[in-house]
Amino acid sequence: MSTVHPAAPAIGEEPTLVDTADAGTAHPAVATPGTAGDRPPSEPETLLGKRPTRRLGWRPPRLLRRGIGPLLLLALWQLGSTTGAIAPDTMPAPDTIVTTAWDLLRDGSLPEALVVSLRRVTYGLLLGGLAGLVLGLLSGLFRIGEDLIDAPMQMLRTLPFLGLIPLLIIWFGIGETPKITLVALGTAFPIYLNTYAAIRNVDGRLVEAAETLGLRRWQLVVHVILPGALPGVLVGLRYSLGVGWLALVIGEQVNADAGIGFLMMQAREFLQTEIVIVCLIVYSLLGLASDVAVRLLEKGALSWRRGFSGR
Repeated sequence: MSTVHPAAPAIGEEPTLVDTADAGTAHPAVATPGTAGDRPPSEPETLLGKRPTRRLGWRPPRLLRRGIGPLLLLALWQLGSTTGAIAPDTMPAPDTIVTTAWDLLRDGSLPEALVVSLRRVTYGLLLGGLAGLVLGLLSGLFRIGEDLIDAPMQMLRTLPFLGLIPLLIIWFGIGETPKITLVALGTAFPIYLNTYAAIRNVDGRLVEAAETLGLRRWQLVVHVILPGALPGVLVGLRYSLGVGWLALVIGEQVNADAGIGFLMMQAREFLQTEIVIVCLIVYSLLGLASDVAVRLLEKGALSWRRGFSGR
């Protein structure tokens, strides 16, 4: 006599009966692991659906991809100059700019101006960066520091550079001091703001865990707060370098006798547009080089931190 037992149902299916007369006994039919009845196994899924597959194929080097935009802009510029769409008095052709830059390099005008500008921005960055970092640490780590420092810094950072130049000339004269001071002021505020915000945005749970483990105050700062705030500090350094070059451009065009800004001011007086454009390109290249240097520093200092880098 055969007996009938219910078969184990698959997901979403009704129970079925299996007759096992030949065996004399009936056993429940068990679905194969990883399948739903007779359905084939599905692809691996994530919480948001099927796992995405990355396409394999050749991709150009990153340096080449980053250079496509400037090269395309340069080609359009040259095309507009060749066809006459861009007036040479308004915007000289790229080949004219290259020739002018080569002449400035040969007679030594551009290297001398470059050395002076680099010295000014270096001194200003050291002074302003150190001041902004120290003030940001004091405001971020101590409530009394925030009460005493943050409000004056927030007020001073809204002052325009051009409005400070007459006052700096009255205080320090027309030498190097007002120019370096202007760069220092420009670089101090971004580092201060980002350092202060980065410290206050450190995960409070990490601080509580460190205190539970018995870390002292200085150990908490060194091993938890500063590593957590380092990414924000480096972002502030990148911003400060950009603002520092901007402050230098402004400072070197007021009562200056050397530097890239002075070279550009002289060219403006004689309507030498090509020299002005060469100086602007030099400023932009210096800003790009400083940003790349900070990115390399960030990559080395934050090698332990893995973040999203795009697809």
